[in-house]
Amino acid sequence: MVHTVHVTDRQELAPDVVLIGLNAPELVKMTLPGQFVMLVPPGGESAATALGIYEAEGDRASVMFFVVGKRTRELAALGVGEKLDVVGPLGNGFTIDAKYRDVAIVAGGVGIASVLLPAIAYKELGARVRLLYGARDSTLLVDRKRFENEGCEVLVSTDDGSEGHHGFVTEVLAGLKDAPDVVLACGPTPMLRAVARVASEMKVPAQLSLEETFACGVGGCWGCVVPVIGTSKQAPSFPPADHNGSDVVYARICKEGPAFWAHELRW
Repeated sequence: MVHTVHVTDRQELAPDVVLIGLNAPELVKMTLPGQFVMLVPPGGESAATALGIYEAEGDRASVMFFVVGKRTRELAALGVGEKLDVVGPLGNGFTIDAKYRDVAIVAGGVGIASVLLPAIAYKELGARVRLLYGARDSTLLVDRKRFENEGCEVLVSTDDGSEGHHGFVTEVLAGLKDAPDVVLACGPTPMLRAVARVASEMKVPAQLSLEETFACGVGGCWGCVVPVIGTSKQAPSFPPADHNGSDVVYARICKEGPAFWAHELRW
């Protein structure tokens, strides 16, 4: 669904990290934790940009992103009151299941932008939620107070040791004294691979929100595929899983994902 929305607020949370609020009541009503949108820059000269939905409450949704190129620079330059088109919500987000009473959420960098809604959803179910948040340095640990205000326990790590654990956020996960019931994660692919390994060693299920640059965002171009086992509920019905003797099929990150169970990925 295409929504024409206008910007309600804009914050620069850190150098080149921007949070934009949107008046989008219909989008908010439809959004599930972990879904994303395609934002069409108002100039119309650049392709749409896929961004995770950070907040969705009342009439307001928001997106958070790093300014890294022409499309995100154009979005970052938007002022309050300016209009743009938003396609979404898109994709399949995180599974929210009341049976999980202790939830660890691992976020790397701007991966934080996709995990606030699942954190809130689990807190509303009465679960314990721990946010394990890693960044290059302390200046990029943005908006963590929001998670604390929602009742989450927050553990941070930085690559340079400027705050929290000096090292990778996956080391914080591996060092937890009490294992969670489930792990949710969003961030760079190397981090997600490490989360999958650590969760497997802990014998805990993990759901990973994969990062990818989408061409269409709606599953039409098959340009963002990842191999999954054919028995996965997220496996597309075509091509068949036994094609060429393989039990693996390719799922579209934008359509069947972006969140996948780690044990079903064959990447």
